[in-house]
Amino acid sequence: MAFITLDAAKLKKNFDYLNNFFREHDIDWSVVTKILCGNKEYLTELLRMGISQYSDSRISNLKAIKSIDKNAQTIYIKPPAKGAIKDVIKYADISMNTDFRTIKMLSDEAKKQNVTHKIIIMIDLGELREGVMREDFIDFYARVFEMDNIEIIGLGTNLSCLYGVLPNNDKLIQLCLYKQLVETKFNVNIPFISGGSSVTIPLVIQGLIPKGINHFRVGETLFMGTDVYNNSKFENMENNIFKLYAEIIELYEKPLVPSGEMGTNLEGENITFKEELYGKTTVRAIIDIGLLDIGMKHLDPTDTDIKYAGATSDMVVLDLGENPNNYKVGDLIEFTMDYMGIVRIMNSRYIEKRVINKEGQPVNA
Repeated sequence: MAFITLDAAKLKKNFDYLNNFFREHDIDWSVVTKILCGNKEYLTELLRMGISQYSDSRISNLKAIKSIDKNAQTIYIKPPAKGAIKDVIKYADISMNTDFRTIKMLSDEAKKQNVTHKIIIMIDLGELREGVMREDFIDFYARVFEMDNIEIIGLGTNLSCLYGVLPNNDKLIQLCLYKQLVETKFNVNIPFISGGSSVTIPLVIQGLIPKGINHFRVGETLFMGTDVYNNSKFENMENNIFKLYAEIIELYEKPLVPSGEMGTNLEGENITFKEELYGKTTVRAIIDIGLLDIGMKHLDPTDTDIKYAGATSDMVVLDLGENPNNYKVGDLIEFTMDYMGIVRIMNSRYIEKRVINKEGQPVNA
């Protein structure tokens, strides 16, 4: 059976690094947990690290966090759908919002549940995903400011996720200026300017972030050790916290080119083969994962001698060449994955999830 592992010791190293980094720069941060897809075993390891705030885009994941620690502070990080309003109030202490009607529904539900719901208003600074348009923001804030059971605790923005618009000093200064405008006009205090994410970390390192930006939402850099801004890795962070293992379920020497009349494959592709491949053979292995679990572009075997031959819904075919490492049926093939690959695997109920190097457990256990 295929399984994914999370290395708890490596995750703790990355967490400690980021926690110290943000503390040194007087920045609060929230861990974006959506990569874990609500897996309680993995979340439990995360909660042991002393994280103060958790962000996610799925209510079920926030519910899982609250079931482990009812006092954990949670943020729902996308505009809520109408059908999710009740659960947003129940499981999210804070939510990020962009629509007046949605916030009015949150206000009404917060009254019913006898709570004050905190919100961060998101402003669109050019990425064109979620966010109130800049020219409409002051009027929008004025309307929300009057609502019962709603407390505006921050302003925020999202960059890079949809079109790759990078954060810069100018855009983040704009966000800080909106804070100054509403504080002056409405005689209020806005505690948080949530302008940072994994992609913004390099700007902090370079001293290019305005002092007013005091809240970050970080997932990928914590779990992957990635410098998202420069599409590279941070040298002082762990990069392979997650690994996937798939078992060889068939291994034979077979031709490189199929025989018979050719049509389209499962994904509607017409596959062609180079003339020089006809008549040649290779050792082919089938492993017990497929396209239902992960797309092949998100997956890399740690053995560089292994090549992909193809994939179907439940099986991946590997080209082992002359099989120099003498793989056999029952052996495990190890893979690393990018961020989206991990999310896909974590979301597959067919893949077992394991924690290694737990606190108090020997590394070689």
